[in-house]
Amino acid sequence: MASLVSRSTSLHRAIRLATCVKINQIQSVFYDQRRHVSTSEEDRRAPKIYTKTGDKGFSSTFTGERRPKEDQIFDALGTTDELSSVIGLAREFCIDKGHSFTDQLDKIQCVLQDVGSNIATPLSSARDSHITKTKFSSQPVTELERWIDSFTEELPPLTNFILPSGGKSSAALHVARAVCRRAERCVAPVVRSGEADPEVAKYLNRLSDYLFTAARYAAMKEGNVETIYKRPG
Repeated sequence: MASLVSRSTSLHRAIRLATCVKINQIQSVFYDQRRHVSTSEEDRRAPKIYTKTGDKGFSSTFTGERRPKEDQIFDALGTTDELSSVIGLAREFCIDKGHSFTDQLDKIQCVLQDVGSNIATPLSSARDSHITKTKFSSQPVTELERWIDSFTEELPPLTNFILPSGGKSSAALHVARAVCRRAERCVAPVVRSGEADPEVAKYLNRLSDYLFTAARYAAMKEGNVETIYKRPG
């Protein structure tokens, strides 16, 4: 009898132990699944802005090339980004004054994203799929010319050199024009080397003309006088 009780007790202990092990295994799997789901949801919710891939002074083009950050591709990209930023600042001044052309500035910033995409896709390493996605057309150039002509019809003839002036909106657009010229200088060697579409350089050249004309137009609409260049002395 004592032997039977002993065997029964041992069996119960074994069953309890097996049950506990099974429960722990289930809980462990459930916890791992929860942790996986939580991590995935967190990743979707808040992707990290930093990648650490550029810590050693190299960055990637759209084609997957690793180039030093001082490469002319990234110089052109950075200056184009700077141009979009100063246009964004000028746009805020223009919105405050109720100018009617702020939607044009918004569209220009979007086109500059396409300019950057084209520059970031050097043709020497691009596949057909890359080129299809980042090809830059002449249509935005034509649109800028139409906007310039529309402004010019309302503006008085330009008979003197003018200095960046005419109020905050106008002056900010002049700053954007100067940065645009620098962006054009950065992009020129990239285009000449055959790495970017020639239409990109043409767009930046026309954009500087647009920004100059828009600056004058903003000054006129606000009733501000532009400062005329006078030779000192």
